Amino acid sequence: MARPPRRPSSGRPQPGLPDRQAILDFIATQKTSVGKREIAKAFGLHAQDKIALKALLKEMMEAGELEQGPGRNLHKGGGLPKVTVIRVVDVGDGVAIAVPDRWEHGTPPPRLRVIEPRRRAAFALGDRLLARIEEQGSGYAAFPMKALAKSEEFVLGILRREALGWRLVPVDKKARSDLAISDPGEGQAGDLVLAEPSGRPPRQFGRVVEVLGDPFQPRAFSLIAIHAKGLPHRFDESALAEADRMAHQPLGEREDLRALPFLTIDPADARDHDDAVWAAPDPDNEGHFRAIVAIADVSFYVRPGSALDRAARSRGNSVYFPDRVVPMLPEVLSAHACSLIEGEDRAVLACHLHVDDEGKLLSWRFTRAAIRCVANIAYEEAQATMDAGNGAYLPVLQPLWTCWAALKKARDAREPLALELPEKRVLLDEAGRIAGIHVREHLAAHQLIEDYMIAANVAAAKALEKKKAPCIFRCHEAPSREKIVALRDYLETLGQNVALGQVVRPAVFNRILSRAKGGESYEEVSQQVLRTQTQAYYTPDNVGHFGLALGSYAHFTSPIRRYADLVVHRSLVSAHRLGDGGLHAEEGKALGKTAEHISMTERRAMEAERDTIDRYVAAYLSTRVGEVVKTRITGVAKFGFFATVDGLGGDGLVPVSTLGEERFVFDEDARVLEGVATGTRYAVGQRLDLRLAEANPITGALRFELPEGGSPAGPRRDRVRRGGPKGLTPRPGQSRVPPGVRRGRR
Repeated sequence: MARPPRRPSSGRPQPGLPDRQAILDFIATQKTSVGKREIAKAFGLHAQDKIALKALLKEMMEAGELEQGPGRNLHKGGGLPKVTVIRVVDVGDGVAIAVPDRWEHGTPPPRLRVIEPRRRAAFALGDRLLARIEEQGSGYAAFPMKALAKSEEFVLGILRREALGWRLVPVDKKARSDLAISDPGEGQAGDLVLAEPSGRPPRQFGRVVEVLGDPFQPRAFSLIAIHAKGLPHRFDESALAEADRMAHQPLGEREDLRALPFLTIDPADARDHDDAVWAAPDPDNEGHFRAIVAIADVSFYVRPGSALDRAARSRGNSVYFPDRVVPMLPEVLSAHACSLIEGEDRAVLACHLHVDDEGKLLSWRFTRAAIRCVANIAYEEAQATMDAGNGAYLPVLQPLWTCWAALKKARDAREPLALELPEKRVLLDEAGRIAGIHVREHLAAHQLIEDYMIAANVAAAKALEKKKAPCIFRCHEAPSREKIVALRDYLETLGQNVALGQVVRPAVFNRILSRAKGGESYEEVSQQVLRTQTQAYYTPDNVGHFGLALGSYAHFTSPIRRYADLVVHRSLVSAHRLGDGGLHAEEGKALGKTAEHISMTERRAMEAERDTIDRYVAAYLSTRVGEVVKTRITGVAKFGFFATVDGLGGDGLVPVSTLGEERFVFDEDARVLEGVATGTRYAVGQRLDLRLAEANPITGALRFELPEGGSPAGPRRDRVRRGGPKGLTPRPGQSRVPPGVRRGRR
């Protein structure tokens, strides 16, 4: 006679095949994941009972009463696994709300309250977490177990169909192998897709979770970077609705500066205008100047703790690609309400500067003001007007240039780091295809705006220090002694002797660059000086800015596209009692975490921008594979050397195995591969003709070879031996942030 099904009323389940409700009740009471094994053990099942349990669980899954999650774990139908991946979609009042990262039901995904009492407000929009899930009342609570980076969970690549099945070719040029795909979903061969891997090598498989389209279509290269780097690029409904509402509010009571002829001077392809300038001689002090740097009053529109603020903090900064921008703020603000558009009344935070004839800042003050720019002009137009000495805006530009002459005196006296770094510009046609790649010309107009912005940034930092108010400083530390010694050893191989004092200042590096300028080794020396520098970062603790030779420096001038500037604005509003939108006390206490986060987002953005340019360069060169091109060596290692195409960029490898049969010695200090028999040398900075052997637009990778080719080589250990003392080995693509060189990084 068959045993009737058991249903425990309370406590531990009793032996015997349970009924459906008993299984559901048991799963609901467990704090860890539950599978068939755990159910069988809990009910004391053996042999035939286990076979019957398997059939019962199958029936329950077919009926929708149960669902199976990762690892064959079971949970209530329409519910959530005990442990799953969640994604944060809202953060407010120190509480994060998340949804399941995967939700395949027709109903809206459940919203989970993320419980983390020790790190309140530690999560940002888009964060992905592995969490333990509990039902609480009519909802769910999530207890984080581990933070997940997108790179840990997803692989971005090209889907391929092979004889043995589907495979994914990663777009990351550092990836060592393809990924076998068990489920291609809706992906087709050649599609760019995101896949979720499971298991561990060599038994690792992936499941396609999103199809992104044709990787060779225009705009695909930036899309690859967006997904590869995990850039937040979609605003949620609450942020968009709030942006639209805030964009239409009146400007409020402000100092009226609309009669002054403010100008914005930006790149010709600028997508927003967040800084405007005006200057005039000081009528009360001969030789002195009054200048105003007016910055978009973003703190008036983006209030602390709002949906807009959470989205902006998550992004940290805008990211600029040749074909698109991923803005920190929705377009209704970034390109319209906050952008200082010609002829439109705009809200600004105005930095009033009193400058003497030597460029010293004698005083400053901050006000909330309204301005109306007379024009948005490009650097080239401003420069052409001044060079010609005529034009519609000459009366406005002349006093700006005269005041700048004083600011330049102060800059020259400080002797900040004077690295000249070319900035590539990718030109696209109307269809989004590459029309050309050029290096932006550096004009006096660029330096003029740079120096006005630096003056305002210094004033903001010092104003907050004087008020003892919270501030996020932009800091750049001096190079370590070890790096400086390594640079000295390298320069000695070029015949340069560098005297190292107790305190190294930027002027030391400027003298090194000055001695090399005009010679064949100038670009080589510039790269090594750059690699010697540390990376600039954000911090609430002021340690000064080595590259700019400044003791106090903050970012104040670009709040449309940098969260650091928005925080500085809020602190100034609070410290100077300028009205609503100031820094909240809790926000001030969390500046350390905020600074660490936005330092990370800045690095992430720079990597995404650089990788995208590399892909555009590779695509541009892909039609020239097999041609001999003019190159310059940018790095040397024991396995070969890296070279870049003159005027275009993009690093490509020349493997030592393609250099013929000769044995080479690798000198790390001199950055040289030298042939033992012939003395043939390959050194950083050397120019030579190379044949382009490969250009991969998907990864951005290039590969070169000698024009005459090379014969097969023996094992690498027989071909290269090290020489010289240990030094710095260049790493292409990992150069340091040039402090204060490019506008947007100042």
